[in-house]
Amino acid sequence: MEMLWFCAVAFMLCMYVVLDGFDLGAGILHLSIARNNEERRSVLGAIGPFWDGNEVWLIAAGGTLYFAFPLLYASSFSGFYLPLTIVLWLLILRGLGIEMRHQVDHPMWHSFWDATFSAGSALLAIFMGAALGNVVRGVPLGPDGYFFEPLWTSFTVQPDAGILDWFTVLMGLVGLSTLAVHGGNYIAMKTTGGVQVRARASARLWSWGVLLLSLAAAVSTFIIRPGIWTNYSEHAWGCIFPLLAATGLCGMFYFNRKPDDVKAFLSSCSFIVGMLSSTAFGLFPSVLPSSTIETYGLTVYNTAAQSYGLGIGIAWWTAGIVIALGYFTYMFRSFRGKVKVQEEGY
Repeated sequence: MEMLWFCAVAFMLCMYVVLDGFDLGAGILHLSIARNNEERRSVLGAIGPFWDGNEVWLIAAGGTLYFAFPLLYASSFSGFYLPLTIVLWLLILRGLGIEMRHQVDHPMWHSFWDATFSAGSALLAIFMGAALGNVVRGVPLGPDGYFFEPLWTSFTVQPDAGILDWFTVLMGLVGLSTLAVHGGNYIAMKTTGGVQVRARASARLWSWGVLLLSLAAAVSTFIIRPGIWTNYSEHAWGCIFPLLAATGLCGMFYFNRKPDDVKAFLSSCSFIVGMLSSTAFGLFPSVLPSSTIETYGLTVYNTAAQSYGLGIGIAWWTAGIVIALGYFTYMFRSFRGKVKVQEEGY
């Protein structure tokens, strides 16, 4: 049952990164691919129906974590209190950048909120990548399962390192470049004209960053936490996850140049799912490793709720997921096709 809930949380986090990732990527590229007010409205119009709904997956993942793995929830939300507060403010500022822009018809007002939206999106991508880096590297857990990390210390990987060091910053840059490509593919799929051309060019350029940074991150992970590869040697079927990521990365290059925007977007989806799944598979059963004493690490078994509660909860979770997937399917079908800039709204 613990493994099932681990897969459920991993699934929702993947859904969040894939879905909210494309509008974060659109924000990262917003100022570079849209040159005038109409073009920027088309970028915002492409993500307008989805961006706030996509964040539901993050809330749902947090709620599921609280229900299924309460000790992990308590430890993470206390130890990562500062970065989570920063992420909350960035989410607020990014939402304000989208919703406040069209409230006043003035170029300076538009420019301010465009910059807020773009900066908030870029910093969110970096912080999310750094968060994954902290999970891979490990945190200074105590015997009670709790920890505290400053924002940074010496920027070196050590047992009492802060949230930001060279490895977590590298992972943050992987997150930034990955979501930039993902957003570029999505905008190219949803727009026409100059915005589409520049979105394709940006996705093509950032794809090289994804390739180089991902290779550097893989080598660094092997050095910092070599045990992450143990599961792959013991269970060869798990190689399907890095293979999915590699296939997605190749597809990003190939379909961008073809060009086939839909398949390029699906390729970046595959890359994201493959990378996250590969990390989860390599870490299992660990969910938050310890950088001090290995036995202090949190796993799916020592953080899970009682079996009876997990069993009852799976029925409600399944019903909720079916409803959520039905809603998102309906929403994306309703707004399929190229975006059209209207007189009102974004």
